[in-house]
Amino acid sequence: MDIKIRVRPAETADMTCVQMIYAHHVLHGTASFEEMPPDLAEMQRRRDAVLAAGLPYLVAERAGLVIGYAYAGRYRPRTAYRHTAEDSVYLDPAAAGQGAGYALLSAVIERSAAAGYRELVAIIGDSGNSASVGLHRKLGFREVGILRNVGLKFGRWLDTVIMQRTITGGIPE
Repeated sequence: MDIKIRVRPAETADMTCVQMIYAHHVLHGTASFEEMPPDLAEMQRRRDAVLAAGLPYLVAERAGLVIGYAYAGRYRPRTAYRHTAEDSVYLDPAAAGQGAGYALLSAVIERSAAAGYRELVAIIGDSGNSASVGLHRKLGFREVGILRNVGLKFGRWLDTVIMQRTITGGIPE
């Protein structure tokens, strides 16, 4: 029997799972260029900042267990960037390739557009991260650049892939 993935706003009680998922990626992967996992208090502070900006911070759950999370944060602090957000998606490794990333990113796109954002940018760590590049491409993002050798993690130089998608049109009033 296929158990459905449910996407919903992240609650404070979810943040322990969120922190554990992210810590795994920090310690074992190259999607994030952080080298030390933030503690639970820092992860909660980051979530609060996203919510204060009116942007989505979501979790995916299956059978009552958090299997991933995603959010959109302000792209840059200067006011001219106020209609551009940057997305992030992280999954429990056991949930990869099962649709949670697609469900999460789809919801982030929809909710960011509803919040009045025009552009969504993905800054993807490691040009070899084909799963994230493919997910973004599947949801209408286009590659707009690669910054070569900008991160050093696990003793090797890493690229950053920049992808972008317009999610609403026009100039806001």
